[in-house]
Amino acid sequence: LNHDMTLAEFKFIWYMEYSHRMWGRVVGLAYILPAAYFWRRGWLSRPLKGCVLALCGLVCFQGLLGWYMVKSGLEEKPDSYDIPRVSQYRLAAHLGSALVLYSASLWTGLSLLLPRHKLPETHQLLRLRQYAHGTTALIFLTALSGAFVAGLDAGLVYNSFPKMGERWIPDDLLAFSPVLRNIFENPTTVQFDHRILGIASVTAVTALYCFSRKIPLPRRTRMAVTSLLAVACMQ
Repeated sequence: LNHDMTLAEFKFIWYMEYSHRMWGRVVGLAYILPAAYFWRRGWLSRPLKGCVLALCGLVCFQGLLGWYMVKSGLEEKPDSYDIPRVSQYRLAAHLGSALVLYSASLWTGLSLLLPRHKLPETHQLLRLRQYAHGTTALIFLTALSGAFVAGLDAGLVYNSFPKMGERWIPDDLLAFSPVLRNIFENPTTVQFDHRILGIASVTAVTALYCFSRKIPLPRRTRMAVTSLLAVACMQ
């Protein structure tokens, strides 16, 4: 498939993969070595020890999942002359695991660095918290759908927006059988779903921002919600 590839072109993709692996190992050491030191010095409380163990376990799991993902791109596929690529399922799992690890790390770090605001538990505040959690789940799902787009090269199928080609809903949206298979393996459906989820995520973040403006919140919380809206629009 790549008989005309030059040595320089091969080295470029090889070093990209190599640097990614090395960076992952550096991240692992940046977690595990300080954690072992702090643990030995007795600087970790009992709840924090549980968090540290969970985070270190996630780091190791992330590395194994990355190896498992890359392995799928090297397997011989009988009767297939398609471009070698990793499994979109394993790619989504690898990305999802990375997002969970990053979010858990950030949450743990901020919990230690910044004191928690003690706010009165009003009905509005409870609704805002629930809506924020729902928005988080929607953004996470949107990111995972992006992994399926990348894994299937679904971004190459349609390059017009807001319509897909000349249609709002393309003809081959449900071309695969059974129907459920389209969500994960049909490039058209995968791109369509990612578009819908992306629009839904931006809408949800905008609604969260508007709702938060009606509630008296600490400055730090307002900055967080405003930053979320800015990043969503930029994305």
